[in-house]
Amino acid sequence: VVTRDDVEEELKAVFQFVKDKEQLLQDLHSQIEETKKKISEKQRERDYWLEYKNVGSKIHAEKISSLEKDIVEVKCELERTEEYYAEALKAVKEENQKLFDRHVKLLSEEALK
Repeated sequence: VVTRDDVEEELKAVFQFVKDKEQLLQDLHSQIEETKKKISEKQRERDYWLEYKNVGSKIHAEKISSLEKDIVEVKCELERTEEYYAEALKAVKEENQKLFDRHVKLLSEEALK
């Protein structure tokens, strides 16, 4: 014989079971939404890096190559400039020495007079 209390107890158990399952479904739904967001973020990140791989990296590679060429040109120009100034300095020193020697010679000649 099933009593009214037994039926109520069983109904409460069934309602609690349904409520627990609904909460579980809600939790699963939240987890699914969170996972979808993560997947979407990762896809955007992947798309960004694919775009960079296909376009951006080539642009940067060209820029790097251009800068490397510029560096080589600047180094060559620096070497030419260093050589020019070294030669100019040498010429000035030689000219100064000649002027000094001539001045000393003139002073010597004046002293002998």
